Amino acid sequence: MSISRVKNIAIAVLILINAFFLAIIIIDTYADARDERQTLENVCEVLRANGIAISPDSITPAGTLRTMRTARGEEFEASIANALLGEVDLTDRGLIYLYENEEKGSAEFSSAGNFEISLNVGVITNTEGSLRKAQELLKEMKLETTGATVYAESKTEIVTVYGAYRDARIFNCVIYFTFEEGSLRTVTGRFVTGIEPTQNSAELSYVSTALLEFLAAVKRGDAECDEIQSVEAGYIHSVAGPFGEGQIEPVWLITTPTAQYTINSTTGETRVVN
Repeated sequence: MSISRVKNIAIAVLILINAFFLAIIIIDTYADARDERQTLENVCEVLRANGIAISPDSITPAGTLRTMRTARGEEFEASIANALLGEVDLTDRGLIYLYENEEKGSAEFSSAGNFEISLNVGVITNTEGSLRKAQELLKEMKLETTGATVYAESKTEIVTVYGAYRDARIFNCVIYFTFEEGSLRTVTGRFVTGIEPTQNSAELSYVSTALLEFLAAVKRGDAECDEIQSVEAGYIHSVAGPFGEGQIEPVWLITTPTAQYTINSTTGETRVVN
Protein backbone atom coordinates (compact mmCIF):
# COMPACT_ATOMS: atom_id res chain seq x y z
CA MET A 1 0.00 0.00 0.00
CA SER A 2 1.40 3.39 -0.98
CA ILE A 3 2.15 6.08 1.58
CA SER A 4 -0.33 8.50 -0.07
CA ARG A 5 -3.13 5.94 0.23
CA VAL A 6 -2.36 5.39 3.91
CA LYS A 7 -2.49 9.16 4.47
CA ASN A 8 -5.86 9.38 2.69
CA ILE A 9 -7.28 6.57 4.83
CA ALA A 10 -5.99 8.24 8.01
CA ILE A 11 -7.57 11.55 7.00
CA ALA A 12 -10.88 9.82 6.24
CA VAL A 13 -10.85 8.11 9.65
CA LEU A 14 -10.18 11.43 11.40
CA ILE A 15 -13.06 13.06 9.50
CA LEU A 16 -15.41 10.24 10.54
CA ILE A 17 -14.30 10.53 14.19
CA ASN A 18 -14.83 14.32 14.17
CA ALA A 19 -18.25 13.87 12.55
CA PHE A 20 -19.17 11.32 15.22
CA PHE A 21 -18.25 13.64 18.08
CA LEU A 22 -20.00 16.57 16.38
CA ALA A 23 -23.16 14.47 16.10
CA ILE A 24 -22.98 13.69 19.83
CA ILE A 25 -22.62 17.40 20.66
CA ILE A 26 -25.60 18.31 18.46
CA ILE A 27 -27.76 15.57 19.99
CA ASP A 28 -26.82 16.64 23.54
CA THR A 29 -27.51 20.31 22.76
CA TYR A 30 -30.91 19.45 21.29
CA ALA A 31 -31.75 17.27 24.28
CA ASP A 32 -30.74 20.06 26.70
CA ALA A 33 -32.85 22.59 24.82
CA ARG A 34 -35.81 20.20 24.78
CA ASP A 35 -35.47 19.56 28.52
CA GLU A 36 -35.21 23.29 29.22
CA ARG A 37 -38.37 23.99 27.19
CA GLN A 38 -40.22 21.26 29.05
CA THR A 39 -39.04 22.61 32.41
CA LEU A 40 -40.21 26.10 31.47
CA GLU A 41 -43.61 24.80 30.41
CA ASN A 42 -43.91 22.97 33.73
CA VAL A 43 -43.01 26.14 35.66
CA CYS A 44 -45.60 28.13 33.71
CA GLU A 45 -48.19 25.53 34.71
CA VAL A 46 -47.17 25.94 38.36
CA LEU A 47 -47.58 29.72 38.08
CA ARG A 48 -51.01 29.38 36.50
CA ALA A 49 -52.05 26.91 39.21
CA ASN A 50 -51.13 29.63 41.73
CA GLY A 51 -53.26 32.27 40.03
CA ILE A 52 -50.59 33.93 37.87
CA ALA A 53 -51.38 34.03 34.15
CA ILE A 54 -48.36 33.64 31.86
CA SER A 55 -47.60 32.54 28.31
CA PRO A 56 -44.21 31.06 27.28
CA ASP A 57 -44.40 33.42 24.27
CA SER A 58 -44.01 36.38 26.64
CA ILE A 59 -40.51 35.22 27.62
CA THR A 60 -37.61 36.66 25.58
CA PRO A 61 -34.69 34.21 25.16
CA ALA A 62 -31.38 35.42 26.58
CA GLY A 63 -27.74 34.86 25.78
CA THR A 64 -24.88 34.68 28.27
CA LEU A 65 -24.94 37.57 30.73
CA ARG A 66 -22.57 37.81 33.68
CA THR A 67 -21.59 40.25 36.41
CA MET A 68 -19.19 42.91 35.12
CA ARG A 69 -17.07 45.54 36.86
CA THR A 70 -17.68 49.25 36.14
CA ALA A 71 -15.66 52.41 36.77
CA ARG A 72 -16.25 56.14 36.50
CA GLY A 73 -15.04 57.64 33.24
CA GLU A 74 -14.19 61.31 33.64
CA GLU A 75 -12.94 61.60 30.06
CA PHE A 76 -16.17 60.05 28.82
CA GLU A 77 -18.21 62.54 30.86
CA ALA A 78 -16.21 65.40 29.35
CA SER A 79 -16.84 64.08 25.82
CA ILE A 80 -20.60 63.98 26.48
CA ALA A 81 -20.53 67.57 27.73
CA ASN A 82 -18.50 68.66 24.68
CA ALA A 83 -20.91 66.88 22.29
CA LEU A 84 -23.85 68.93 23.56
CA LEU A 85 -22.23 72.14 24.81
CA GLY A 86 -19.03 72.53 22.82
CA GLU A 87 -16.07 74.04 24.68
CA VAL A 88 -16.73 73.97 28.43
CA ASP A 89 -15.11 75.02 31.70
CA LEU A 90 -14.74 72.34 34.38
CA THR A 91 -15.39 72.84 38.08
CA ASP A 92 -14.32 69.88 40.24
CA ARG A 93 -16.66 69.57 43.21
CA GLY A 94 -15.23 66.31 44.48
CA LEU A 95 -17.68 63.57 43.54
CA ILE A 96 -19.54 65.93 41.21
CA TYR A 97 -18.07 67.53 38.08
CA LEU A 98 -19.68 70.64 36.63
CA TYR A 99 -19.10 71.61 32.99
CA GLU A 100 -20.27 75.05 31.87
CA ASN A 101 -20.59 76.99 28.66
CA GLU A 102 -22.07 80.43 29.33
CA GLU A 103 -23.71 80.68 25.91
CA LYS A 104 -25.05 77.12 25.69
CA GLY A 105 -25.67 75.68 29.16
CA SER A 106 -24.21 73.38 31.81
CA ALA A 107 -23.71 69.68 32.60
CA GLU A 108 -23.41 68.03 36.01
CA PHE A 109 -22.11 64.47 36.51
CA SER A 110 -22.03 62.47 39.76
CA SER A 111 -19.78 59.52 40.59
CA ALA A 112 -22.81 57.21 40.56
CA GLY A 113 -23.38 57.84 36.85
CA ASN A 114 -26.32 60.21 37.30
CA PHE A 115 -26.17 63.33 35.18
CA GLU A 116 -28.18 66.41 34.24
CA ILE A 117 -27.47 68.61 31.23
CA SER A 118 -29.35 71.91 30.84
CA LEU A 119 -29.30 73.76 27.53
CA ASN A 120 -30.30 77.30 26.70
CA VAL A 121 -33.17 77.91 24.31
CA GLY A 122 -32.29 77.34 20.65
CA VAL A 123 -28.92 75.65 21.16
CA ILE A 124 -30.23 72.33 19.79
CA THR A 125 -33.55 72.08 17.92
CA ASN A 126 -35.58 69.13 16.66
CA THR A 127 -36.38 70.35 13.16
CA GLU A 128 -36.25 66.73 11.90
CA GLY A 129 -38.23 65.31 14.81
CA SER A 130 -37.36 64.76 18.47
CA LEU A 131 -36.67 61.02 18.11
CA ARG A 132 -34.27 61.44 15.19
CA LYS A 133 -32.49 64.31 16.93
CA ALA A 134 -32.10 62.25 20.13
CA GLN A 135 -30.66 59.34 18.12
CA GLU A 136 -28.18 61.68 16.40
CA LEU A 137 -27.07 63.08 19.76
CA LEU A 138 -26.64 59.60 21.26
CA LYS A 139 -24.21 58.77 18.45
CA GLU A 140 -22.22 61.91 19.20
CA MET A 141 -22.31 61.13 22.91
CA LYS A 142 -21.17 57.54 22.13
CA LEU A 143 -23.68 56.06 24.54
CA GLU A 144 -24.95 52.54 23.90
CA THR A 145 -28.71 52.50 24.29
CA THR A 146 -31.66 50.39 23.24
CA GLY A 147 -35.33 51.06 22.79
CA ALA A 148 -36.91 54.48 22.47
CA THR A 149 -40.30 55.95 23.31
CA VAL A 150 -41.68 59.42 22.67
CA TYR A 151 -44.13 61.13 25.01
CA ALA A 152 -45.76 64.29 23.70
CA GLU A 153 -47.95 66.73 25.58
CA SER A 154 -48.84 70.23 24.44
CA LYS A 155 -45.49 71.88 23.58
CA THR A 156 -43.30 69.31 25.37
CA GLU A 157 -41.82 66.08 23.97
CA ILE A 158 -39.78 63.58 26.00
CA VAL A 159 -37.68 60.87 24.34
CA THR A 160 -36.83 57.99 26.69
CA VAL A 161 -34.06 55.44 26.01
CA TYR A 162 -32.41 52.69 28.08
CA GLY A 163 -28.71 52.32 28.66
CA ALA A 164 -27.35 49.02 27.36
CA TYR A 165 -24.34 46.74 27.24
CA ARG A 166 -23.96 44.57 24.15
CA ASP A 167 -27.64 45.05 23.31
CA ALA A 168 -28.85 43.97 26.79
CA ARG A 169 -30.74 46.66 28.65
CA ILE A 170 -29.47 48.12 31.92
CA PHE A 171 -32.85 48.53 33.51
CA ASN A 172 -32.05 51.29 36.00
CA CYS A 173 -30.04 53.37 33.50
CA VAL A 174 -32.64 55.48 31.71
CA ILE A 175 -31.97 58.68 29.76
CA TYR A 176 -34.55 61.38 29.03
CA PHE A 177 -34.32 64.03 26.29
CA THR A 178 -36.81 66.82 27.01
CA PHE A 179 -37.78 69.18 24.17
CA GLU A 180 -39.85 72.30 24.80
CA GLU A 181 -41.34 74.12 21.83
CA GLY A 182 -38.89 72.35 19.52
CA SER A 183 -35.79 73.16 21.57
CA LEU A 184 -33.82 70.60 23.60
CA ARG A 185 -33.76 71.90 27.16
CA THR A 186 -32.51 68.98 29.30
CA VAL A 187 -30.85 65.59 29.00
CA THR A 188 -31.02 63.68 32.29
CA GLY A 189 -30.63 60.16 33.59
CA ARG A 190 -27.92 57.61 34.34
CA PHE A 191 -25.30 55.79 32.29
CA VAL A 192 -22.49 53.28 32.87
CA THR A 193 -18.85 53.42 31.75
CA GLY A 194 -15.69 51.38 32.15
CA ILE A 195 -17.38 47.97 31.87
CA GLU A 196 -14.86 45.12 32.23
CA PRO A 197 -15.09 41.39 33.03
CA THR A 198 -14.33 40.04 36.49
CA GLN A 199 -13.03 36.65 37.58
CA ASN A 200 -15.54 34.05 38.80
CA SER A 201 -18.43 36.37 38.00
CA ALA A 202 -22.03 35.23 38.42
CA GLU A 203 -23.95 34.27 35.30
CA LEU A 204 -27.59 34.79 34.43
CA SER A 205 -29.80 32.15 36.04
CA TYR A 206 -32.24 29.98 34.12
CA VAL A 207 -35.53 31.78 33.52
CA SER A 208 -37.43 28.91 35.12
CA THR A 209 -35.42 29.45 38.33
CA ALA A 210 -36.17 33.19 38.25
CA LEU A 211 -39.90 32.55 37.80
CA LEU A 212 -39.98 30.22 40.80
CA GLU A 213 -38.11 32.85 42.85
CA PHE A 214 -40.74 35.37 41.79
CA LEU A 215 -43.55 33.02 42.77
CA ALA A 216 -41.94 32.63 46.20
CA ALA A 217 -41.83 36.45 46.51
CA VAL A 218 -45.54 36.64 45.67
CA LYS A 219 -46.27 33.99 48.30
CA ARG A 220 -44.29 35.97 50.89
CA GLY A 221 -46.14 39.16 50.02
CA ASP A 222 -43.04 40.87 48.62
CA ALA A 223 -44.71 41.19 45.19
CA GLU A 224 -48.26 41.40 43.89
CA CYS A 225 -49.13 39.69 40.63
CA ASP A 226 -51.96 37.89 38.87
CA GLU A 227 -50.48 38.20 35.36
CA ILE A 228 -46.96 38.26 33.92
CA GLN A 229 -46.92 40.27 30.71
CA SER A 230 -43.25 39.84 29.76
CA VAL A 231 -39.94 38.40 30.98
CA GLU A 232 -36.64 39.84 29.73
CA ALA A 233 -32.99 39.44 30.72
CA GLY A 234 -30.71 42.42 31.29
CA TYR A 235 -28.61 44.20 33.90
CA ILE A 236 -28.94 46.32 37.03
CA HIS A 237 -26.20 48.85 37.80
CA SER A 238 -25.02 49.43 41.37
CA VAL A 239 -22.24 51.59 42.80
CA ALA A 240 -19.96 49.99 45.39
CA GLY A 241 -17.34 52.72 45.96
CA PRO A 242 -17.30 56.49 46.51
CA PHE A 243 -15.50 57.24 43.25
CA GLY A 244 -17.93 55.44 40.96
CA GLU A 245 -16.60 51.89 41.28
CA GLY A 246 -19.46 49.46 40.82
CA GLN A 247 -20.88 46.62 38.79
CA ILE A 248 -23.67 45.53 36.50
CA GLU A 249 -25.39 42.33 37.57
CA PRO A 250 -27.49 40.04 35.35
CA VAL A 251 -31.16 39.98 36.29
CA TRP A 252 -34.52 38.93 34.90
CA LEU A 253 -37.08 41.72 34.51
CA ILE A 254 -40.68 40.61 35.09
CA THR A 255 -43.36 43.03 33.94
CA THR A 256 -46.88 42.87 35.37
CA PRO A 257 -49.88 45.19 34.72
CA THR A 258 -49.02 47.22 37.83
CA ALA A 259 -45.23 47.03 38.34
CA GLN A 260 -41.87 45.75 37.16
CA TYR A 261 -39.66 43.45 39.24
CA THR A 262 -36.07 42.30 38.89
CA ILE A 263 -34.89 38.86 40.02
CA ASN A 264 -31.21 38.84 40.99
CA SER A 265 -29.40 35.86 39.42
CA THR A 266 -27.04 35.42 42.37
CA THR A 267 -29.26 35.95 45.38
CA GLY A 268 -32.74 35.38 43.99
CA GLU A 269 -33.76 38.71 45.56
CA THR A 270 -36.90 40.31 44.11
CA ARG A 271 -36.98 44.10 43.82
CA VAL A 272 -39.45 46.60 42.41
CA VAL A 273 -38.00 48.76 39.64
CA ASN A 274 -38.60 52.42 40.51
